[in-house]
Amino acid sequence: MLFNSIDFLYFFLVVTTLFFVLPHRTRWMLLLAASCFFYMFFKPEYILILAFTIVVDYYAGILIEQQTTKREKKKYLVISLFTNIGVLAMFKYYNFLNTNITGLFNLFDAENPIPYLSIILPIGLSFHTFQAMSYTIEVYRGNQKAEKHFGIYSLYVMFYPQLVAGPIERPQNILHQFYEKKQFNFDNALLGTNLIIIGLFKKMVIADRLAVYVNEVYKNLDTSNTISAWIAAVFFSLQIYCDFSGYSDIARGTAKFMGYDLMLNFNRPYLSRSVSEFWTRWHISLSSWFKDYLYIPLGGNRVSKPKLYRNLFIVFLVSGLWHGANFTFIIWGGLHAVYVLIGSLLPKIKNEGLPLKLVEQFLVFVFVTIAWVFFRAGSLDEAMQMMKLMFSNDISFNLTQLSAGKGPFNLALSFLAIIFLVLAYFLPIDMKFKNLKANIGFLIIAIFLLFVLSKDAQGEFIYFQF
Repeated sequence: MLFNSIDFLYFFLVVTTLFFVLPHRTRWMLLLAASCFFYMFFKPEYILILAFTIVVDYYAGILIEQQTTKREKKKYLVISLFTNIGVLAMFKYYNFLNTNITGLFNLFDAENPIPYLSIILPIGLSFHTFQAMSYTIEVYRGNQKAEKHFGIYSLYVMFYPQLVAGPIERPQNILHQFYEKKQFNFDNALLGTNLIIIGLFKKMVIADRLAVYVNEVYKNLDTSNTISAWIAAVFFSLQIYCDFSGYSDIARGTAKFMGYDLMLNFNRPYLSRSVSEFWTRWHISLSSWFKDYLYIPLGGNRVSKPKLYRNLFIVFLVSGLWHGANFTFIIWGGLHAVYVLIGSLLPKIKNEGLPLKLVEQFLVFVFVTIAWVFFRAGSLDEAMQMMKLMFSNDISFNLTQLSAGKGPFNLALSFLAIIFLVLAYFLPIDMKFKNLKANIGFLIIAIFLLFVLSKDAQGEFIYFQF
């Protein structure tokens, strides 16, 4: 079920109304049933995969807590991690690995005996797999008590607002909230509504509008020029931000309406002055996950320089692979590792001012935009073709090319959407106006613009593929 669909509007209204009508002791059942329905709306049979990992991790958490020796605790942690990573690897990486094995066999004129499987990646598998792993890891570390209530633990993994594309929550933040008695609160409802409307605006007015141009350029690279390629690259940087942060806004808003607080997942990342800072502002729930569960266990930055650089590359390459079973994602992660490494070697400038700040922000945006080319491209060949086009000298002015065959009107709307985005960057991050009239006025204008400027067709969220 897409957040930007009429089905979700009805679903949200019914579930939220029932939530406040039902007594507190039964609300977990409502939310769990609603979450199951929400997930099964995409592909019903894949809920069995979720159920399997939930059962394994639920008992693993209890068994970890019951053990008295570290060795025994680690045994059950390994079982949990192996199960989750195994399921993820099977559905997401099996055919990718098999394709590369076939390539090796072909070098020796041999046939790969391993069969290919016709499997479709369950939606959101990477997200709820990482959320489940964070639970057993935290129980193992002693930072979280094992959850004895099977229904509450299941809800932790399946809570519908963030089930499909995050934020990737930690058990310390969300589990205790399911035990708290929530009362209807006007401020929560208003803030939740603000976040939902902002998220829908980012997705339907900005991201989907920019996607029209981006998709057209990538489909017609042979007839595009340098200017149209750069416009498409910049548009995609803004598209993926609005698409993904829009989803996170809607997730936080639907949860906040009921009184639940989900973590902030984006904090104006394109205002970063370094790529390192960018990763403290972009997809915060994932970057902090890798920091806590991979980077620090590897030694973090409290190691020798060579090991520090090794740790950076491991984290970013794994992050790239987490996003998709394709070498394009691995290169995308590798580029960010190089950016961070170079940034750590540059001397720090003491006398800072606004011009330097703007230059740094501009350079970070350009470097991140170049890396996004590999993220967006369907293959290495397509990525290299796009890169070659961007850095060629074909700057001939052709209105048809510049508008990607969709006409200047759509291009003009795309730039108008960017203006909205830039203005929004300087508004309070949660759009919580103290003046009620101003808040209601904002909502009325935003809803009106949603109807007038949003693209006709529903666009699936980019991160659903992960």
